[in-house]
Amino acid sequence: MVAVLAPEPPVYLSFPQQPQGLLFEFWQSRFQFRLTRPVNLLILGIDGELAPSAIAKDPFSGRSDTILLLRLDPNSDSVNILSIPRDTQALVPELGWVKMSQVNALGGAELSLQVMSQTFNQLPIERYIRISTGAFRELVDLVDGVEVFVERPMSYVDYTQNLTINLSPGWQTLNGQQAEEFVRFRSDEFGDIGRVQRQQLLIKALRHRFSNPTVLPRLPKILQVMQKYVDTNLSSDELLALMSFGLKTPPEGFKMVMLPGRYSDRLEYPTSYWLVEAADRDRILRDYFQRHWMTTQWGDPKNPTGQRDLSGLKIAIDNATGSPAASEQLATYLEEQGYQDLYFVRDSYANRNLPRLHQTQIIVQKGDLKSAQHLQSVLGIGRIEATSTGDIDSDLTLRIGADWLTVVSQNRR
Repeated sequence: MVAVLAPEPPVYLSFPQQPQGLLFEFWQSRFQFRLTRPVNLLILGIDGELAPSAIAKDPFSGRSDTILLLRLDPNSDSVNILSIPRDTQALVPELGWVKMSQVNALGGAELSLQVMSQTFNQLPIERYIRISTGAFRELVDLVDGVEVFVERPMSYVDYTQNLTINLSPGWQTLNGQQAEEFVRFRSDEFGDIGRVQRQQLLIKALRHRFSNPTVLPRLPKILQVMQKYVDTNLSSDELLALMSFGLKTPPEGFKMVMLPGRYSDRLEYPTSYWLVEAADRDRILRDYFQRHWMTTQWGDPKNPTGQRDLSGLKIAIDNATGSPAASEQLATYLEEQGYQDLYFVRDSYANRNLPRLHQTQIIVQKGDLKSAQHLQSVLGIGRIEATSTGDIDSDLTLRIGADWLTVVSQNRR
């Protein structure tokens, strides 16, 4: 068995102003198993672009619209999620190069596990979950919607997919259909990469929703309803153990990253692929999947400190303080510390009418946790946000909060 599970006493969760006995009984009856060793798990969201007859015959036989690689680790009390763009280049035995989204349609779950493991330097991936079309929509409705910020107007019609998207910008609670529109929208300059960012935003929103004490007791019913959408080689007990572990993981142990790379040009391949550098892949494997034997830039004997050249680190500065001078002040300070590749995201918080930040955020856009930790130590402030929801071109996105204004004020005294 992949996930070694063992019975344990029921987990006790305490929520303010909630009847403790009900929650105790729920966890006692439903989540009596625990995860006892790390597990790597592949999740594939199958699109609905097949003929209705094909979908009826096998709803899991299509291409992968969403591709997530997870590591759940009880040793570090962490859940790490790698979002893989659907256009990522993958080598299929006897067929050659294809897009990662095509692998499931070519050979199902078995081939998907094989190719994914091969792509990530023989990473052991033992379990999978395939989710058919319609699951996400119904899941969101079952939890009474999710709250997200729609950054820009989303208006798009795709007659081939029978898809109409029409969302207005701003904070709002999306129902299932709207959430599906939000995550499937690709008609902007960011294409599939922007879509991956929105996937991460929705994952965070769903996780937050599941932690709500009014939703938690509904989980048995939700699991029952969702069974028709799921194909997996996890046993029921394993699935419950993974869900339990995910819900109990503290916020600081929940990390998401998008596989860093670039799109190929026409001179490289006739098909547009998302190409990944081996050094970036191995850094992700080391930092998020505990593959410490890697010898890349971060583990190179010629670079024993593991410190990246600061001059080559792309940092986007997003002013969320309300003080126009904050961006220039911070940029000047960082230049004095050796950072050179800095650029401004022009006060996007004000442009989007978002509330001002109290605490600076260091967003790990390309999964470079060590550089984020170094930047945090240089600033002496800020919270590391292990998601890929910052400026797409950056290595790190620095959203300046009021704590930076306090630093500036203290230095002037």
